[in-house]
Amino acid sequence: MKLKIVLGFLLIPFILSAQWNSASVKLGHFNPGATDGGFIVGYEGGKFVDRNLSIGWSIDWFNKNYVDKSLVREFDYYFGPSGRINELRAETNLHSIPIMFTMSGYFPMTPRVSAYVTGGVGAEILLVFYNNFQNPQDDEFQGAFDFSWRAGIGMLYELGHRSDIFGEITYHASEPSWTYEVQDSDLEIKRTFERVFNMSGVMARVGLRFYW
Repeated sequence: MKLKIVLGFLLIPFILSAQWNSASVKLGHFNPGATDGGFIVGYEGGKFVDRNLSIGWSIDWFNKNYVDKSLVREFDYYFGPSGRINELRAETNLHSIPIMFTMSGYFPMTPRVSAYVTGGVGAEILLVFYNNFQNPQDDEFQGAFDFSWRAGIGMLYELGHRSDIFGEITYHASEPSWTYEVQDSDLEIKRTFERVFNMSGVMARVGLRFYW
């Protein structure tokens, strides 16, 4: 028994060296709840434990310029409608950067075609540029963070021994937020607002993966 354990430890470097590394580039469309959908780009690095299981990490980038309609409604409620001014105050330039640990399971269907399920957990980093309330022409910056997770399904086709092309649909969940104060000049009080960015939504993407 001890001999088997020793031999097992001695074989670990050879098992690890037999694993394949992979790198994937993903392009597609993301439709979060906070804003209209748009282009998303991502990178995923991984290691295949065997033909049917991979583990790794991923990073994505999504950018959107938009007017936060929910914030406009809050400004209208507390400070009164002011035409275009409240819309200027609510203009937002959002950069979403999820960083996640991932795991995928593969199910061969033909020699070159496989279905797969994938999931991940990690953190959502949100970089937000928005307009100052008193002077809407001035930019402000705020960072927000939140736990995030995702789950999806996909299909891949083997182009060669070291490359695949694939398509996937993934649900991503996260809601970064922060609070800030606005001075009410009429009542001489400060009002506290919480900005919640519902970044949960569906991603539809295609990608190319290489192995080495």
